[in-house]
Amino acid sequence: MSKKNYAGIPDKYARLDDAKVVLIPVPYDGTSTWGKGADKGPDAFLEASENMELFDIETRTEVYKKGVYLAPPVTEDSSPEKMVEAVHKTVKNYIKQEKFVTIFGGEHSISIGTIRAFNESFEDLTVVQIDAHADLRPEYEGTTCNHACAVHEASKKTNLIQVGIRSMDISEMDHMDENQVYWAHDLYEDWMDDAIGQMTPNVFITIDLDAFDPSILPSTGTPEPGGMFWYETLEFLKLMFKKKNVVGFDIVELNPNENERSSDFLAAKLYYKMLSYKFKYLNHNEDEDDE
Repeated sequence: MSKKNYAGIPDKYARLDDAKVVLIPVPYDGTSTWGKGADKGPDAFLEASENMELFDIETRTEVYKKGVYLAPPVTEDSSPEKMVEAVHKTVKNYIKQEKFVTIFGGEHSISIGTIRAFNESFEDLTVVQIDAHADLRPEYEGTTCNHACAVHEASKKTNLIQVGIRSMDISEMDHMDENQVYWAHDLYEDWMDDAIGQMTPNVFITIDLDAFDPSILPSTGTPEPGGMFWYETLEFLKLMFKKKNVVGFDIVELNPNENERSSDFLAAKLYYKMLSYKFKYLNHNEDEDDE
């Protein structure tokens, strides 16, 4: 990966010392089993970000002015276990510097290290997984650090809420709390307030881009029909940023296709939207508590 500023922002907004946000790319695709190419996701995301307008109409903000430091990528790929360890160490280092830490993958196995770092850093953590797949296997293909195991550890050590699920193995039912699963086929019902009510104050969000319907995001490793759409997803994200302390997030599983660039731009806009919501509603809960 070539070193550039995130979204081509001026250097004064891209320095670590001054930036409120850290973006860590993890170009890893070591355990995916069908569509390969997630290791190319961070570069495609960054290229799309450079061609994105930086004024967010909805929030009337230019959030990049809070500062976004593009960290060196985590490139450890000698084994899934060592990759997870490297991600965990890197993420925790930036959390200790009191940055708002964000991660862009890479396949979903990177989230094992990411979630571990946040869970060690924030009390009583809720993990909100927005995903087509349950990813709850304890082990797959000889490792606990497979993309199919992405949130198994989180299911045991955090308050896990799963949204958009529509594909899984029956064995994963043993590790699932169905009271905190919002199946894709039920999302036409009134569900968002219920999900928010199940969250603790501190929330980490992990988004597998295959959560989106393939009609709006086809470039992902394992696309599944019947997915989520743009505005309903933003509505849910905005509600979380308003009501909870979102401590960080990751986005994974962009599998770029040079003949289909809209997926890259969706990922770029999604990331920027989430930053925009974070800083628009940063003190929202505190203001409500003071009233």
